[in-house]
Amino acid sequence: MPDDSQIREKLVKIKALFAGATTSGERQAAQAAIDRLQQRIDGLPAPEVVVDPPLEFRFSLTNPWSLRLFLALCRSKGYRPYRHPRMRRTSVCVMIGKRTVNSDLWPEYLEMNKVLTEYLGELADHIISDCINPDRSDAEVVAGLPAPASSSEMTG
Repeated sequence: MPDDSQIREKLVKIKALFAGATTSGERQAAQAAIDRLQQRIDGLPAPEVVVDPPLEFRFSLTNPWSLRLFLALCRSKGYRPYRHPRMRRTSVCVMIGKRTVNSDLWPEYLEMNKVLTEYLGELADHIISDCINPDRSDAEVVAGLPAPASSSEMTG
């Protein structure tokens, strides 16, 4: 099981990867900036700038840990997550551009959430086996036996 410093190191590396990514989109943006400067030097009028207008995106997250991660990531990038009245606690809205969501925020969240989920799963397995019972096998499948009439389902 990775320790606290290893999980922190993975998250820092993922954050750095997305912050300093050299994608084709970044190269295109840089080239467009160079072209605009060259046109100004040459005395040509500047072309229209393509913008990524902010839209309201609603995200539904599956558990409180993923929600905390997503809120922290939004805030670290300068976005203000919010909820409308009567929205579930696991739902959150953000005003952000569509391209920014698809190329930056959501892929980074998915990668970080994967690391966090794996870490928390390993931590839970370790605590359960140490404190409750080391048997980690799944429930036995019993064919042909009907469920008792007085049983009731419980959800967790």
